[in-house]
Amino acid sequence: MNQPGVICLYGPTAAGKTGLAIELCQRLPCDIISVDSALIYRGMDIGTAKPTAEELARAPHRLIDICDPAESYSAAQFAKDARSHIEAIIEKGRIPLLVGGTMLYFKALLEGMSELPEADPTIRQQLQSLLDEQGSRYLHSQLQLIDPPSAARIHPNDPQRLIRALEVWRSSGHSLTELSQQRRGALPYPIWQLAVAPPDRSVLHQRIALRFQLMLEQGLLDEVKALRERPDLHLDLPALRCVGYRQVWQYLDGEFSYEEMLDRGVFATRQLAKRQLTWLRKWPGIHWLNTQSDDLPGQALAYLQKPPQHFADRTDLKS
Repeated sequence: MNQPGVICLYGPTAAGKTGLAIELCQRLPCDIISVDSALIYRGMDIGTAKPTAEELARAPHRLIDICDPAESYSAAQFAKDARSHIEAIIEKGRIPLLVGGTMLYFKALLEGMSELPEADPTIRQQLQSLLDEQGSRYLHSQLQLIDPPSAARIHPNDPQRLIRALEVWRSSGHSLTELSQQRRGALPYPIWQLAVAPPDRSVLHQRIALRFQLMLEQGLLDEVKALRERPDLHLDLPALRCVGYRQVWQYLDGEFSYEEMLDRGVFATRQLAKRQLTWLRKWPGIHWLNTQSDDLPGQALAYLQKPPQHFADRTDLKS
């Protein structure tokens, strides 16, 4: 590792990314940058599997605890912040180690961002009114007329993304697909790409179930109770869409039993892992590692002896 580069460590939730990253920090001059859309929130520690105080003492993480749960944080903002940290780490002669499972953040950082117009409150309110009157399937039909590729990618029951795609068209006169192909600000540094996961999906499912049960034993209910006491927080906020939090919140609201909350939380986490693996299967240049390997850090170090490569410009990796 005699040239500047960035290590990217991917993987689905509960695959063991944090443990491997901390081990690498003990053997290499690495500084960790978190790539996780849940770890950014303060006061959401247990349900996000945030590194413990002991783990953070061994390997400090950047870009965790940077937002209040009432705030929003975009992929574009992450790319800007991560780029700044990467440059500072390299300037010190150390190696940035990016660790997480939020693939949209990785995509924004590595490929650069599309030239999309900023949100327009007037247009967004018009589309929200149309949604309230006609429903999301009507919005989907309108998107089908102007941007068939985006309509094929966005589910008819996903009003948030439908509104954004139509807003882009109304404010710019160009489709989301067209503008998404015009990207700027790709990461200029070469990268090593590692992904960790158990080959057997059932093993990952077992790890997810055990971890969610452990979160409950560690006090996840009390953590969500504290969030529910805040009048400015509600389930429509991005922070409360994090897996586990919504299910516990609804349980505390009396919507279903403890057992159903447990089942729903585990299922939601499994669905998240499935989406992450779907991204990773299309991701170029990944070197895969087995979570259950007897010498996981050693295998990672062996791969890191190879020269890093610049990330391929792939317009087929869609969010």
